[in-house]
Parts: sequence; structure tokens; C-alpha cells
Amino acid sequence: MNLAQLLARAAGVFPAAPALSHGPHLVATYAELAARCARLARALRTRCGLAPGDRVALLMSNRPEYVETLWAAWWAGLAPVPINAKLHPRETEYILAHSGARLAFVGGDLVSGIAPLAAGLPALERVVEVGSSDYAALLASQATLPVHPAADGDVAWLFYTSGTTGRPKGVVLTHANLLAMTLCYFADVDAIGPGGAILHAAPMSHGSGLYGLPHVAAAAHQVIPESGQFDPAEIFALADRYRGAAMFAAPTMVKRMVTHARTAHPPLEGLKTVVYGGGPMYLADIQDALAVIGQRFVQIYGQGESPMTITALARRHFADASHPRHLQRLASVGVAQTGMDVRIADAADRPLPAGEAGEVLVRGPAVMRGYWQNDEATAATLRSGWLHTGDVGALDADGFLTLLDRSKDLIISGGSNVYPREVEEVLLTHPGVQEASVVGRPHPEWGEEIVAVVVRAPGAAVAAEELDRLCLAHIARFKRPRDYRFVEQLPKNNYGKVLKTELRDALAREPRT
Repeated sequence: MNLAQLLARAAGVFPAAPALSHGPHLVATYAELAARCARLARALRTRCGLAPGDRVALLMSNRPEYVETLWAAWWAGLAPVPINAKLHPRETEYILAHSGARLAFVGGDLVSGIAPLAAGLPALERVVEVGSSDYAALLASQATLPVHPAADGDVAWLFYTSGTTGRPKGVVLTHANLLAMTLCYFADVDAIGPGGAILHAAPMSHGSGLYGLPHVAAAAHQVIPESGQFDPAEIFALADRYRGAAMFAAPTMVKRMVTHARTAHPPLEGLKTVVYGGGPMYLADIQDALAVIGQRFVQIYGQGESPMTITALARRHFADASHPRHLQRLASVGVAQTGMDVRIADAADRPLPAGEAGEVLVRGPAVMRGYWQNDEATAATLRSGWLHTGDVGALDADGFLTLLDRSKDLIISGGSNVYPREVEEVLLTHPGVQEASVVGRPHPEWGEEIVAVVVRAPGAAVAAEELDRLCLAHIARFKRPRDYRFVEQLPKNNYGKVLKTELRDALAREPRT
């Protein structure tokens, strides 16, 4: 089934229902949104010459055009490639090249960074600035296109993860994968009633955009803040306007909402649900959020390879304060979502009993088809029929999963994923750097902050400012270290491997200034 059928059905059954708003301003009803997507889909297939399965990149901050370009691509049988708008142009260039995107829809604030890259990307035939006259021309014709009859296994979302080896991997998610995710939302995360809405405060290139699917399936309202970003005051005001509102938020966003609510006392009645994930939420923080904002929370655990769908801690678990293991459950990430199977395994992939720590393995209909043009990584990650998450956790006797560590050394800072090696490889291009190890240090607001521990080359006098400029020239700003430590040598084991645990522990013991 093509996911665009969800939009076509909503438009047929609820044509006058509000589908998309920009702040307080209605952009389109369901009939209008479906008509625009059908026209844009026809233009993509006829005027732009795209064929089913071709990749279309979406590079923009949150705005109404994100919704219509995404659904138009599905309508036409194309494969959207969502790209984080905060990435460095060189990172974006790699994704565009590796995915073979033939067309890119780009926000006006990002066009200047993409235009110089186009000449070096032979597959990229056209860059369309959303909101421009070029974009309007694609929508000008009244001719439409029927929804393309996509197969369940066709690519629906080609999502590039942060790279553990310096290059991101393209996660292939199919129409069937995202339909399974949509059904999991209804079964395990939240009900969407008449007049429901989702506030897109988090990036639509990630989880928030995916959660547009169940809301379209329910003919609910998608609301994009006029600021195009996360502002707690704006979010509370929109929730008050659009009653029954849900949103997806990183833990750092939840903390900012709590701080604002504690001091500004905004109306809370319109905010129905806050689904949080994408990083660790410490027990004290969620207890504080419950005390200030109330029983409005659901936690999910997922990865790009199984988006938003591994486990969920439902609202009823938050409310069940009388349960003898209530605090342990609040510190967990919940239980396996419907249709998903979660196992804890040892290094030989043997299942471990309840209470024992090991790697979190997952299988089910939401797990990716594989990595784009990377059979070796696909085989390694999906071996034995299970998705190997690289996360370390333990299941209790009731099936609640607690994450203990991230064996791949992933750093989650402000809800954004940063793999240390990606940063280390940039640092090691400096002639004054002999060795570098990047780790996360606990941070009260961002969850973790990035710290680079550097061994200078003999006789070199490289300073932190030089390394900061180097990082800013090659990777996204949010990935650069916030602190540089210069040491004589890095701690290593007998095999020469850097002991990052020792580095993290030493940094965590330091008093904060």
C-alpha cells in the first residue's frame, strides 16, 4: 500500500477538516492538501521527468511545504530523502550524492549552501526553492495524478544516520515499515480523537515528521509553529489554540517546557500528549515534568533502523504510582510495541534471562529493509533476522526495558545524535593532532555535551580555537566539541584501544563550574 492512500482517504471522508496550519493560520483543508499533492505529484512525474523509485531530497526547516512535498513524493511513487537542515554543506553533499537524489526541495535559507554543490552532483538535476516562483509553477497546472500503486517493499523514507565510520548510512524504510509504525502509534502511544492536532516543534526530518503519518490517517490537524523551531511559549500558546494537541519532543525540549511552565504558568489544558524520545530522560527530570505539567507524557525508544517503534512507556504506566516498581518503570523505556519483538543477547547472540545486561535486539514489521547500497553493513546489523541496535540494556520479568549504555559510543546532545568517530576523524586531519578521543560529558540542560581529549603531535602548539575552526569547516555546528582537553597520552588497554569509559568517568567526576 502506498502511504499516500492515507491522505487520499482522509480527503475523501473529511474534505473540510483542517489538515495543515502555519501557527494560527489555516493553510489547507484535507481536500485542498490532497489536491495540491496530486498536482505536485503530476509535475514531478511529467515536467521534472522523475520515475517511480527516484529519490527526492527534502532539505528545509519546519514549514508547510515540508508536508506537501513529502506527501506529493509518496503520491508520485518517489522516495523522499529527509535531510537534517542543520547539517554542514559537506555532509549534505554526501547524502545527496550517495542517495542519487534527482531533485531537491530546499528552503530559501539553505539554497545558497546547496547551489554550489549541484555542479558536482551529476544525478541532481534540479534544485527547487520551496515558496519560489519555480515551486509555484509546479503547482500551477490543474492536472492531477492518481496515487501511484506502490508495493509494500518500495522505499518510502531514505533516512541517513550519523556515521560511525565517518560516513552516514542510508536506512531504507519501506511503505510497509512506516505503516507498521503508524499502527504502533495508535496501539501503544496515543489515541487521536476528532479535532486532534500535532504540533511540529521538533525537526520534521526526524521523528516529528514521521508522526505526521498517524495524524493524517486520523484526518487530524498538523500545525507548524510560525517560528519554524521550538519555543516553549509559542508551543503552549498553540496548544491552547488547537485543543487536543500532541507533540514529539527530545528530553531537552521537555526540560525547557518545564522551566517555562514553572515560571510563566501557561494554560495546559490544550496540551494532550508529549511523546518524548531520542535521548536519555533521567528519573528526576521526568518526575519534575510530571509534577509541573501533569500526566501528559509517553516515552518511546526507537532508532532510525526501527523508527519510533522499539518500546513505549504508556501514559497508564506513568499514572500507576501505586505499583511497587513504579520508579524503576519510570526509569525504563517501556515495553515492546505491538508486533515488535525485543530480546537481550550476549556477544554470541544467545538470549539472556531477565535482569541480565546485553545488547538490545529487535525484530518486527517496522525494522528497516536494510542500508542503501551497503550490503555488508546490512548483513552485520540484521544478522540472524534481528536488528542489532548496539545499545546495552536489560529486560525485567515484566518485559520493561532499561537502557544501560550505548555500546557504539553514541553521544546524544540536545536530542541530536553525534558519533564520536565522525568528530575524531576531522580532528585528526590537523597536523598538530596526534591522537583524539571524543566522549560525552553529562550536562544539566543538553543531556550530554561533547568533549574532545587531544594528544598534540610532538612539537605542535595547536590550540582549542584552531580545532574549533576546523570542526566548523567540516561538520555541523551541533557536532563540534564544547570543550577541548589536551593530555600527554590517552588511557588504553593491552590491545591499544582507547578506554573511553575512563575518559567519561574522569570528566563526570569533575566539579561543574
